[in-house]
Amino acid sequence: MRFSANKSHDFADSDAEHTWIAQAKKGSQDAFYQLYKKHHKQIYALCWRMLADKDSAEDVCQEVFVVLWQKINNFRGESKFSTWLHSVATNVVLGHLRKHKNWLQRVFSIEEQGAHVVEPSVSLTDDSTLRMLDQHISRLPERARLVFVLFAIEGYRHEEISNMLKMAVGSSKSQYHRARQLLKESLTANDFISVEEELSHE
Repeated sequence: MRFSANKSHDFADSDAEHTWIAQAKKGSQDAFYQLYKKHHKQIYALCWRMLADKDSAEDVCQEVFVVLWQKINNFRGESKFSTWLHSVATNVVLGHLRKHKNWLQRVFSIEEQGAHVVEPSVSLTDDSTLRMLDQHISRLPERARLVFVLFAIEGYRHEEISNMLKMAVGSSKSQYHRARQLLKESLTANDFISVEEELSHE
């Protein structure tokens, strides 16, 4: 199972966006605001899914755009802007989490490190499905939630996640499996039957 959180990932950046990026690199706050308007909701959704806390998500989302303003000149156009921005946002969120006391112990336990998990094959790309699942994702244990969001929604590979989160690849896979099982158990209402059926596929 792999979600697509952002349809902008599936299309080339628009001519308007290329113009905004170029102008923002020259210091145009108006152009930067256009980029903010276009991407704010998606970046907030990423922050909320990873942090599962509204106030923290709002604060970190704003921090992402502060960092974007500072680093926009680093964008070279080698990938889609939305993809690059999500990478920036992910790093900001992880940096925020690392500031918390005992974060490594709390998030990156080595239990289940050797578990084997089959890579997902089901693709759910409907944004409305993601909105329905957000409440369930937010209730996942933190480390399982982080891996689930990064793998199933943001599209990172377990090898990449292991580097980002300083955990073993096997642990990343086991946490994804744990998140997946917990979601299946929580999706019991009639509105989620079709999603639960898709989650049951390997």
